[in-house]
Amino acid sequence: MISVVSYMFVSCTEEPSQSPIEVSYDGTLYNLDIGHFPPPNLPEDNILTVQTVELGKMLFHDPLLSRDNSQSCASCHNQADGFSDTLQFSIGVRGIAGRRQAMSVMNMAWNTNGYFWDGRSPMLRDQALLPIEDALEMDETYENVISKLSGEQGYRDQFVRAFGDDAITTSRMAKALEQFMLTIVSNDAKYDKFIKEEVALSPEEERGRQLYFGEFNPFFPDQSGADCEHCHGGINFENDNYMNNGLDSDQSFSDLGREEVTLLQTDRGKFKVPSLRNIAVTPPYMHDGRFGTLEEVIDHYDEHLKMSSTLDPALIQVVEAGGLGLSAQDKKDLIAFLHTLTDQAFLENSNYSSPF
Repeated sequence: MISVVSYMFVSCTEEPSQSPIEVSYDGTLYNLDIGHFPPPNLPEDNILTVQTVELGKMLFHDPLLSRDNSQSCASCHNQADGFSDTLQFSIGVRGIAGRRQAMSVMNMAWNTNGYFWDGRSPMLRDQALLPIEDALEMDETYENVISKLSGEQGYRDQFVRAFGDDAITTSRMAKALEQFMLTIVSNDAKYDKFIKEEVALSPEEERGRQLYFGEFNPFFPDQSGADCEHCHGGINFENDNYMNNGLDSDQSFSDLGREEVTLLQTDRGKFKVPSLRNIAVTPPYMHDGRFGTLEEVIDHYDEHLKMSSTLDPALIQVVEAGGLGLSAQDKKDLIAFLHTLTDQAFLENSNYSSPF
């Protein structure tokens, strides 16, 4: 086992320095609290440890990763906003807006099909580093980041605790950031308490729940639901797929989405289906943040879907039927249910907050 000796200096004239504090590797495993969720498939080559998660949290919240030391990952993934950004497009260190709305960093342990809106990063550790060198985001180089971190005794010590020595590399940074983001778990909303039979939903919330999970049936309007579960299902209220949800027609695509990665025209206008957990606190909505409210989102699916060659088949059915046929009360009830997905404990959990 490799260890490094760190010294703490004090201003006391009688005692110029204290005794050396030995810093050594600590492989204590991190206990991931998954609650009532199923066990996730975590990377076997990056086992969660307390010290590596702590290192990842330090890196996530540290503006040293940006060119002018002004922005951190948390600047665009704010915990109080569900680890997303309430700006339509995040502003980078150059003062230039990004291209797409910042996705929420939450429940990544259950994500299995790529990262970013277009899925260009197959693993979370790949996604973790890309913003550093992106000119629209942190606009820094890996070499400069390593130099800055290497000049901090606290970081050298933490790399020892996490990896066994104080070598700071992009691979280790990526793994630490991946570990921290894998621990960001939201599973204690009112809906979760309802599932565990700890609370009851209000009549409005319950009717919204039935509409949410009810299938669209144009032949029996009185029994038809909003069919939200088709795309936003399961414990994380998403399906891990890339889909075209009718935002644009073939003639009006301004962002090709998944096609930019796969180069397949059949992926045109398809984007990662995001989780709806904490959706009430993560506006604006869609990959380009075009909708500022949940009311606008529901109106889109009810009345404004645009036909295109890659539109999801379930939504084609809605277009052909002339919409979902939701009443004003239906929409209010749906929104009431969506608010039950807000996890206040998650938004305030100090385990995810800045360590500085």
